[in-house]
Amino acid sequence: MQKLSLSIVLIPVIAISLNIFLYLILLRKSENKSSFKQYILTVLLFAFLFNTIWEILQIPLYKEGLYSLSHILFCVMASVADAIMVLLIFFGFSLIYKDSLWIKKIDLSKILFLIIAGGIGAVLAETRHLSIGTWSYAASMPIIPVITVGLSPVLQFMILPLLIYWVAFKVI
Repeated sequence: MQKLSLSIVLIPVIAISLNIFLYLILLRKSENKSSFKQYILTVLLFAFLFNTIWEILQIPLYKEGLYSLSHILFCVMASVADAIMVLLIFFGFSLIYKDSLWIKKIDLSKILFLIIAGGIGAVLAETRHLSIGTWSYAASMPIIPVITVGLSPVLQFMILPLLIYWVAFKVI
């Protein structure tokens, strides 16, 4: 179990606060506020659902990864953090593209930029969590050479954000 530290509390508070701040800014700028609200709620729900499934499926890739209630609850909590990050990425792209529903005009360059941004963010997050001991990998985890982080969590943020944004767009 990890000791409680300021960064464990501060980083999620900053991420949530930033999400709220960006949501309010983008909502104000949105031409169709109702569609924007509905889309963001749908993204949040799918982000939680898809990330929970991914997190649970990759349990065996982590040391002492068992399908126990405590591990599944840890995955659910990690999925809350993942959903927060998926929203933060979406809002960041909304600012870059100056369009609160930029997903409507998705093209190859936006897809590639999103995949690269998700991969870089995942590498940074994994590096941090490994260094502070939040988790460690089992021998079954495929490791990306040179950067020495797990392939599964990096693929998670290279694949899921785009999938979540697209599915949420199709749903609404």
